[in-house]
Amino acid sequence: MSEPVPPTSEDDEADGAAEESTETGTGPTPVTTGASSVIRALENAGVEAAFGVQGGAIMPIYDALYDSDIRHVTMAHEQGAAHAADAFGVVRNEPGVCLATSGPGATNLVTGIADANMDSDGVLALTGQVPSGMVGSDAFQETDTIGVTTPITKHNYFADDSDSVGDTVGEAFALAREGRPGPTLVDLPKDVTLGETDREPGPAKTPKTTTPKTVPDDDAVAAAARAVEDAERPLLLLGGGVIKADAAEEARAFARNHGIPVVTTMPGIGSFPEDDDLCLSWAGMHGTGYANMAVTHTDVLIAVGTRFDDRLTGGIDSFAPEAEVVHIDIDPAEISKNIHADYPVIGDAGTALDALSSEVAADPDTEEWREQCLTWKEEYPMDYATPEDEPLKPQFVVECLDEATSDRAVVTSGVGQHQMWAAQYWTFTEPRTWVSSHGLGTMGYGLPSAIGARLAAEDDQEVVCVDGDGSFLMTIQELSVAVREELDITVAVLNNEYIGMVRQWQDAFFEGRHMAAEYNWCPEFDKLAEAFGARGWRVDDYDEVADAVEEALAYDGPSVVDFHIDPRENVYPMVASGGANGKFALTEDQL
Repeated sequence: MSEPVPPTSEDDEADGAAEESTETGTGPTPVTTGASSVIRALENAGVEAAFGVQGGAIMPIYDALYDSDIRHVTMAHEQGAAHAADAFGVVRNEPGVCLATSGPGATNLVTGIADANMDSDGVLALTGQVPSGMVGSDAFQETDTIGVTTPITKHNYFADDSDSVGDTVGEAFALAREGRPGPTLVDLPKDVTLGETDREPGPAKTPKTTTPKTVPDDDAVAAAARAVEDAERPLLLLGGGVIKADAAEEARAFARNHGIPVVTTMPGIGSFPEDDDLCLSWAGMHGTGYANMAVTHTDVLIAVGTRFDDRLTGGIDSFAPEAEVVHIDIDPAEISKNIHADYPVIGDAGTALDALSSEVAADPDTEEWREQCLTWKEEYPMDYATPEDEPLKPQFVVECLDEATSDRAVVTSGVGQHQMWAAQYWTFTEPRTWVSSHGLGTMGYGLPSAIGARLAAEDDQEVVCVDGDGSFLMTIQELSVAVREELDITVAVLNNEYIGMVRQWQDAFFEGRHMAAEYNWCPEFDKLAEAFGARGWRVDDYDEVADAVEEALAYDGPSVVDFHIDPRENVYPMVASGGANGKFALTEDQL
């Protein structure tokens, strides 16, 4: 039923709701106004889809979009538009586009923009603005969008001329994907978009002052290579930057050619196959015990495309305490920002890994080290119990979903315990198949990101949203969009009637006082799904899981399975905030 962009034709006799996803264009948009110049700039950049919500100040842009081949998807809320654009970009490896009107429309985008900024996701946001002459007058629906979004964008622009606005939009799109990706924003006063112009914008290109360094210095590569050659316990740490640089193949080749074990960060999930003998899965607060042991005992850490955030490192002083650090990154600002780099290598991830691999003259002898890593896998397995007298375990649900889908299935998630279980118990083998909110930790990310992912993914890729009851409730209105657009997505709600990670921390650190953490007041999600026009199932027992998963995945449209899981189940391993990765807890009394 669902199709990736470009869209299938709509039924002309369908309800008016069908026009929310537009496809009326027949070619490049003629440029007659600033608004049509904006749309032409998007077309020149190859934009195929945009997500947004209409409004007064952005209306000229929407009017120009009416005649474009760009598919527009009206979302139920502007936050959903930003998350959908974010996920579309993650899966497609190009900036996603979202639109909103001025004032509350623009401020509703802020959470999604900040999320993209924290995770270095390319997003272009276009916001309407009151006419230029009214800016600063506290006009109706006026907000200082530039001021609000300056701290959370790679760059933002205030358009001030109808003739140049198209080029501004093209530059913003190009900048969002250049070097280290990130969100950009163009604020569009209504007089600029309504103003007449026949000047056609050029191709999307970055400003001349933007020249990220892609080829690393030979001396830096040589110094790093000597460290690798001398290592006894080398470890390759792959961050989200490896995926954004399309460098997964280079990373896999480097590890295999030199026999070096691999761990990833959460954003780096999928950069290396988790079923490979060299892979130790992901490290950090809820990473595997064996990944954290490897990080703790490595003597040369080769980190690629990671910013060493606190959920990865734990305490800075105790992170990789025995290691010299090779840090490869395209953004020099990340070098030695959190973790000191003994061997900084600035450049594109794939280019730098190829150069480093060629420069390593003698592979380190890692046989004993690899055996030690396998021993840790045996000592700290990711297993769990399924007692018959206890409620359904969430890990079991995740594994059933994984087994029922292909290796190329795209998994989105909200934020909380369900996110950790999905990351821990789904075996990821391909990049761009794990789409989640990492740095900002945005509850509600899962469902709208599944919509964006579905439109970006290939026909044969399943899209599964693993969500929690608290996260799902925050953006559940976007289910109406999935129904309207007839999108084939499966939502698995791991419902424990808590905001579970908060409850887990309250039990561990606040003497079990569950202040504002109980969510036993949520609706029945299976019935609510049916009310939206989707299919819904409720599952309470182990023997119901497989059939419900099979039926939900087989349904050609949006489906929701409300899995009622053990409310007391916790996420382990766990490294206490600021603690040492090698001292992870496997039970609450170890914290």
